[in-house]
Amino acid sequence: MMKLLEPCHLPMALRMSVLFALLGCAGPGRAPTPPPGYPPPYQINGKWYQPTKTARDFRERGIASWYGKAFHGQKTSSGQAYDMHAMTGAHKTLPLGTYVSVRNLRNGKKVVVRINDRGPFVRGRIIDLSYGAAKEIGLVGPGTAPVEIVALGVPTETRVQGGIQRTLVPGHYDIGDFTVQVGAFRDKENAFRLKDKLARTYKDVHIMVQEGSDGTLYKVRVARCTTLEQARRYEKMLEGDGYPDAMVVAR
Repeated sequence: MMKLLEPCHLPMALRMSVLFALLGCAGPGRAPTPPPGYPPPYQINGKWYQPTKTARDFRERGIASWYGKAFHGQKTSSGQAYDMHAMTGAHKTLPLGTYVSVRNLRNGKKVVVRINDRGPFVRGRIIDLSYGAAKEIGLVGPGTAPVEIVALGVPTETRVQGGIQRTLVPGHYDIGDFTVQVGAFRDKENAFRLKDKLARTYKDVHIMVQEGSDGTLYKVRVARCTTLEQARRYEKMLEGDGYPDAMVVAR
């Protein structure tokens, strides 16, 4: 497939400058128009924030804080209930679901958290950690500390018999080698029947054979994509065509 050139290929610092410049042009009562393909902006205390489309190359230094018992059980921006003991965090613009490494610059301690909420909306602060994550890097006592955030990637899922295998796609995860898995079978004939059916409509239908200690698994996959966005479009198309188990995986 042809690789699409998008605004996300600009350096992160330049992309953020462009986004904030665009947001600065919008009046306080009117939502700004996001660049094509970007999530919708949101407003807090009269100020607009534009979430990024990707966390590729994202690295940031600033002050971290934490939130705990008073918010335990409340709904986060991702829709999940806040668990003060889970390894999670809140960031104003990173895509929800992004995993980031947070390093305390005072003591060198690190923790990996999943961004599932928005905030902190306090001047100078760049991330709010859960109580559990803050405790890991010695942040609970002082309350705040200078940190460095590095985006690690987003999780992809592979459906296998008896459960789902989760893998974190690291680094430049929006550009790479992706495909969409439609089914996984122990029976080879069932896999090839689905492959033949999909090949009538889709290109690049193939089977990936996985050998394991518990036997052989035949994974039926569609498309060979160079960006995560392209793979997501195939995933939605397959879901609309009656394949609800379709999911993006890294090849």
